[in-house]
Amino acid sequence: MSTEEIFDVVNERDEVIEQLPRAVVHRDKRLHRAVHIFVFNSEGRLYLQKRSPLKDQLPNCWTSSCSGHVDSGEDYDTAAVRELGEELGVHIDGAETMDFLFKHEACKRTGWEFVHVYRLTWDGEVTFDPVEISEGQWIAPADMEPWMKSQRRDFAPSFRLLWEEARKRELV
Repeated sequence: MSTEEIFDVVNERDEVIEQLPRAVVHRDKRLHRAVHIFVFNSEGRLYLQKRSPLKDQLPNCWTSSCSGHVDSGEDYDTAAVRELGEELGVHIDGAETMDFLFKHEACKRTGWEFVHVYRLTWDGEVTFDPVEISEGQWIAPADMEPWMKSQRRDFAPSFRLLWEEARKRELV
């Protein structure tokens, strides 16, 4: 029995057309779905996670507070709530606890993923999954901006794209 993740493959209108294993979706650059959540505390600091060196894609890169694929048969909101629990140990009652910021179209920089981007304010404990994440930190957005400009390769391309879009739209 295979334990490989199965993703919904979607067309250019983000409509499900088939289901395929994760490895095939990534290898063939098929359109699929993901979520990113920017977690801020009440002081306005953003939680950043550093991807584990064990990750098959973008190991050791800083990225959104929480991100992940939408599993087959799952919707974006459900995936966002699930990923918060799995990656950060942040358990919320439902997606209505978060603010939906925007949807980004699938492109090379997102890894061919349609992405729903959310914002959560959280002052509770964060307990990250050490298999997924090697470290995490709270950072003021003003301190992060120069770091991102001078060390772009420290950050996942999808995070840079989504953060820049959120900043441009004045959502974060």
